Amino acid sequence: MKQKINWNLVMVSLFSTVLTLISIILVCYSLFQGQVKKDLKTTAKVLAANGISRLAAGEGDFNDPELRITLISADGSVLYDNDVVTNEMENHLNRPEIQEAFQTGVGESVRKSDTMNMKTFYQAILLEDGTVLRVSTEARSMLSVFMEVIPYMIFVLCVILILCVVLSHYLTSQLVQPISEMADNMENLQSESVYKELLPFVHRIREQHEDILSFAKSRQDFTANVSHELKTPLTAISGYAELIENEMIDHDTQVKFAGDIRKNADRLVNLINDIIRLSELDSSEAKTEFRSEDMYEVAAERVELLQDMAKRKNVTLSLSGTTTPVLSNRGMLVELLDNLIQNAIRYNVNGGKVEVCVSHRDNQARLVVEDTGIGIPKEDVNRVFERFYRVDKSRSRETGGTGLGLAIVKHIIELHDGKITLESQVGKGTKITILI
Repeated sequence: MKQKINWNLVMVSLFSTVLTLISIILVCYSLFQGQVKKDLKTTAKVLAANGISRLAAGEGDFNDPELRITLISADGSVLYDNDVVTNEMENHLNRPEIQEAFQTGVGESVRKSDTMNMKTFYQAILLEDGTVLRVSTEARSMLSVFMEVIPYMIFVLCVILILCVVLSHYLTSQLVQPISEMADNMENLQSESVYKELLPFVHRIREQHEDILSFAKSRQDFTANVSHELKTPLTAISGYAELIENEMIDHDTQVKFAGDIRKNADRLVNLINDIIRLSELDSSEAKTEFRSEDMYEVAAERVELLQDMAKRKNVTLSLSGTTTPVLSNRGMLVELLDNLIQNAIRYNVNGGKVEVCVSHRDNQARLVVEDTGIGIPKEDVNRVFERFYRVDKSRSRETGGTGLGLAIVKHIIELHDGKITLESQVGKGTKITILI
C-alpha cells in the first residue's frame, strides 16, 4: 500500500511539474509574441511621425540590424528598404499585411523564416500620402525556445523527483500511520485517532470482528456440546454392551438393557440428523427453492401424524385456522411444525393441551403453537433458541429431545425473513408465534 501511494504521489508530482513548465513556456511565449507586435507597432508609428518619406527620397538611412523598414507604394512597388536594394525586390501588393493595411489602415502577420528556429513579425501602417510603412523583425520560434529550455527542464525535474520521493515517503508514513495504529488496536480504538471518513469503515470492521469472535465462540461451544451430547449415549451403550458381553446380568435385565441401547441409538441418530440439518441450514451455498405452499394444509398433515405421540403423553392436540398461502419450502414447513408441535407435546403435563392455529394477517402467514405445559422460566426465554440449550435437561433427554429443535426453527425463520416471538409462564404454558 505504501509503495503504491509513494509511486502515485511521485507520478502526480512529475506530471504536474511537466504540465506546469510547458504551460509557463506557452504563456511566456504568447506574452513575448504580443510584446514583439506591440513594439513593432510603436516603432512604425514613431517612424511615420518622423519623416520616413525623407529616407525614401535618399536623405539619410536607417541602420538598425534587428529592424527592417520597408516603404511600399499604392501599386505594391517597394520605394525604400533598409536591408535590400529596392529595384531587386518583387511587388509586395499580395502580402497579407500590406493588403490589410490598405483596407483597414493597419496590418500584421507572422511568417516562418528560412530556418525553423526563427519567425518574422510584420507590422504595416497606411500613411497619409497613400503609401504603407512596414516594419519587421525576427524572433525565436516556439520550437527553438522549447529546445533551448529542455536541459533546464530536465534539471528541474530531477530536483523535483528527488524532493517528491523524500516528501512522498514522509507524507505516506503520516497518512498510513493512523490506519496502522487502528489495525493494531481494534479493541481500544479512539474515534479521535482515526480519520473521520474512516469511522463508518472502522465501526463496520469492529462489528465484523465481534461477529467473527462470537461465531468462533459459538462454533467452539457447539463442538464441545456435540462431543458431550454424543458421548453420553455412547457411554451408556458401551456400558450396557460390556455387561451383556461378560454375561454379568440375567436374561430379563439383558432385555431391559437392550431396550436402553436401542433408545440411546435412536437418540444418537436423531442427534446426528439434527446436527447435519443445522449444518445444511448454516451453509451459505445451500440453495432452497421457495414456492407457494398452503401452511394450513401442511399443519393439518403434521397434526394428524403427531396424534399418536400426543395420545401417548395424554395430551390433546388440535388445529384451527384457514387456508393460508405462503412462499416457502414444504420440507422446511414440515420441520418447523414438527419441532414446535413435538416440543409442545414433550414439555406438557398429563391431560394438557396443544393448540395449533394458522391464519393470514397483514399479508403475512401467521402460525401460533400454544400449550398448557410446564412453561419456561423468564431468565431462560431468550436462550431457548440456542443450540443444545435445555430448560430441563433430564426431562429433555428422557423424552428424546436433542436440544437442537428450536435452533433449527430459528434458522428456518431467518431464511424466510420472518419473525418469531415466545411468551411463556412457568406452570401455565408457552405460546410461540411465527410471522412469515
